[in-house]
Amino acid sequence: MPEREIIIGFGSCGIAAGARRAYDIFAEEAEKSSSNISVKPTGCIGACHREPLVGIRESGGKQYLYGEVDEKRAKEIINRHIHGGEVIEDWLVKPDYPYFAKQKKIVLANSGIIDPENMDEYIKANGYKALKKVLFGMTPEELIEEIRTSGLRGRGGAGFPTGLKWGFAGKSNGGKKYMICNADEGDPGAFMDRSVLEGDPHAVLEGMIIGAYAIGADEGFIYVRAEYPLAIKRLKIAIAQAEAKGFLGNSIMNSGFSFNVHIKEGAGAFVCGEETALMASIEGKRGMPRLRPPYPAVKGLWGAPTNINNVETLANVPAIIRMGGDVYAEIGTEKSKGTKVFALAGKIKRGGMVEVPMGTTLREVIFDIGGGIQGDKKFRAVQLGGPSGGCIPESLLNTPVDYDSLTSTGAIMGSGGMVVMDESTCMVDVARFFLSFTQNESCGKCTFCRIGTKRMLEILERITMGHGGMEDMHKLEELAAKIKTASLCALGQTAPNPVLTTLKYFREEYEDHILRKKCPAKKCKALIRFRVIPENCTGCTLCVRVCPTGAAHGERRQIHEIASDLCIKCGLCEEVCRFDAIEITTGDITAGVIS
Repeated sequence: MPEREIIIGFGSCGIAAGARRAYDIFAEEAEKSSSNISVKPTGCIGACHREPLVGIRESGGKQYLYGEVDEKRAKEIINRHIHGGEVIEDWLVKPDYPYFAKQKKIVLANSGIIDPENMDEYIKANGYKALKKVLFGMTPEELIEEIRTSGLRGRGGAGFPTGLKWGFAGKSNGGKKYMICNADEGDPGAFMDRSVLEGDPHAVLEGMIIGAYAIGADEGFIYVRAEYPLAIKRLKIAIAQAEAKGFLGNSIMNSGFSFNVHIKEGAGAFVCGEETALMASIEGKRGMPRLRPPYPAVKGLWGAPTNINNVETLANVPAIIRMGGDVYAEIGTEKSKGTKVFALAGKIKRGGMVEVPMGTTLREVIFDIGGGIQGDKKFRAVQLGGPSGGCIPESLLNTPVDYDSLTSTGAIMGSGGMVVMDESTCMVDVARFFLSFTQNESCGKCTFCRIGTKRMLEILERITMGHGGMEDMHKLEELAAKIKTASLCALGQTAPNPVLTTLKYFREEYEDHILRKKCPAKKCKALIRFRVIPENCTGCTLCVRVCPTGAAHGERRQIHEIASDLCIKCGLCEEVCRFDAIEITTGDITAGVIS
């Protein structure tokens, strides 16, 4: 082992924050240093809000994790810590850091620790031990029973019992069967699958091979969106390494069981996250859902029995086999076993990848782990399940994170996106945004999904423009019920959820927009106006210089003004003003009701 091992967080989040430059600096030091130093990349360490993250492991066992390591800090760490032996306490992300305190890592156990492009490191971390145990010590029936015992439910959103799903595919007749990994992560604010694939691709691959053995499949596909180039790169490396070591291909580990994997890059269609649309895309057809039954377990890819699981589901499988299904079942709640990975994003102080035991409350995730709201503003809502989910208010923050509890609120677990919103968020506009997303992503096959979501979107746009009527809320609820009932796939069936939950929990905001022509959050452009507060204006001309339309005008050291007819409400003037001289007012401007 080297005297010091330097680990750089090299997931997409770390690279975007500047980890590549930090890596180069440490690599240069290792090359010229007389000391035995190694530098390696790893996946997302989890605390994305502290990226770039750099870990130092000493030969004696001591470990240190530094946060926000830019070029300057990298050089200081080299000079003071590596050469001088001084631990720079102020820059450390310490083991008792609240972000990590309530997490339990199973899926993310290796991410941020091993080099995802080095198979030997995965093997040292007990990698492929579960596969060996399965191939040489368990029948497919015993394996499926073990997964049933674990209580593992699908982490893609529906929460269907994984063991039951494998059992259906295993019992299906037919010589040819397929195993598919659904990595088509499309929810706004979700990045769980990407991080797992970037940080621990072999775990997903091992879980997929084990699943293939359970159902009797000899061929598989990983359907991953092309917008994830780093995940695809590391998957390709992992597949090539597994093939070279005999963990993939013909007669794996000389067991007689054969399985080959292919990568299919998706073009970014949200609907292809639905399993029948995904299979159509793999077949080279337009990604559109089909009527079920027959279910994929009976008639799936190219008409053959097929099993589909998402990334997180498969990443759980090796750990379950190693620890035992009964041990895994002790984690979580009665009906929701194990842990759940969340992408914690939005107006949160500590955003990133979070893995918590099922049953942890939303309040614990957002305030204990996430640190609460940026700028200490008031919490407004949390969006769970992306466009298919719902907005949960503060009064429900003690809701446990499990399938049944979240469904009872009107939201869903979904794949794990958790977008936090503060008091500056307009909930009507949020509903409009998510419905706009699903309306654009509808494949158009079902009339109610294609046309119904369009009508709902038109109503929401009318309300945000200040032209809505009280009857519009009833129309939204009526349309939502019909769309949920008459849509073929989950995209249409769940598209109304953000609207329904905001109507349920934030109805007064709809009434403000409709009755008082007012946006309390001051976000809906048609209902706000920018004006200069004369007593605060110093005539610095900053607003004049950034205004793209010339709406802000005035001479230097004179009180400025904003011409409402030219103002496009871009907000740049408020952003640059150093004297709090720009005020946003809301209400029916034509009627003179301004607040």
